[in-house]
Amino acid sequence: MEPLSTNLQENFDRLIVECLEQGCIWGLQDGTENWALVGSTDHDDIDVIPFWSSKPLAEALCSGDWGVYKPVAIDIEEFLDDWLPGMHGDVLLVGVNWDIDLEGMEIEPLDLLEEFEAEFD
Repeated sequence: MEPLSTNLQENFDRLIVECLEQGCIWGLQDGTENWALVGSTDHDDIDVIPFWSSKPLAEALCSGDWGVYKPVAIDIEEFLDDWLPGMHGDVLLVGVNWDIDLEGMEIEPLDLLEEFEAEFD
């Protein structure tokens, strides 16, 4: 498994390519079916749900305070059709391939949807 880059744009591009190849995206869920949620570093009063392009990248965060979480695959069609519009409606951001320090790109859900759709053209 290739480690994440220090270049956030590379990690973003990797998310698009790998998720389309695998047909899924990875989030973190606790035992009560709650998804990992973090306050945005860029915007006050907005939360971020982080997602990863592979299970090992998501699993890397499942220790310490995040030990309650386990990686869960989400079908990419469901993610694009339901999750991203829903997150937009709930005023949430998407965290893209964050590293173990919870650092990475934050993006508006509909902007991410546009990036995925551009790959289909």
